[in-house]
Amino acid sequence: MAARTTPPPSPPSGTGARTGASGAATSAAGSRSALIGDTALALLFERGMRGLTHRAVDEAAGLPQGSTSNVARTRQALLETAVRRLAEREATVLAPEELPAPGDGRDALLDGLARALHRYLTRHRELLVARYELALEAVRRPELRAFYDNAGARFREPLNAMMAAAGSAEPERHALSLVAWCEGLMFSCAAGSYHRAVPGEAELRTGFDELLRGMLGPGASRQG
Repeated sequence: MAARTTPPPSPPSGTGARTGASGAATSAAGSRSALIGDTALALLFERGMRGLTHRAVDEAAGLPQGSTSNVARTRQALLETAVRRLAEREATVLAPEELPAPGDGRDALLDGLARALHRYLTRHRELLVARYELALEAVRRPELRAFYDNAGARFREPLNAMMAAAGSAEPERHALSLVAWCEGLMFSCAAGSYHRAVPGEAELRTGFDELLRGMLGPGASRQG
């Protein structure tokens, strides 16, 4: 059941009141959208794409019937809400802003990458499974494909910049190789045959080290 919050005290009349009411309404709408997005992701993990309906979200979130339709009227809109929320939560889990500065050297980079990936693999498997459900649906829905790709683009530039700072002469190509390695590992550990054998942080660090050495050579970005 969704938690009920006590309404904030009414602001004084006038322009300030209108601004306060507008801000509160925007905040409430954002909170409702986040709740619906989180519930949609949970349903995708638990029941798959067929189990994701407006009614199911209302029931699972403890919302009055019709609440989800008020936020996301069509199925496409509901899927977009889930994709948007997935991107927000992945940004929190992977925390690219926590990665070391370019001058900190490869050792710090390896530590940061291994920590972020291990956190995702061990604490947020439900997000990975939901992501695979949405990715497969995007294959069949061109309108969702465009939205899904745009949502994921927020991670592309930071990865390219990270690879360039690590010494890559072809940062876009090497960023793709890094993503492909991570994606393969995530699928194997979330939905594949290694779901009961998730690597430890030290093993992931060794894997990242081997990958970067293969792409960049043993001496790139050792300074710091």
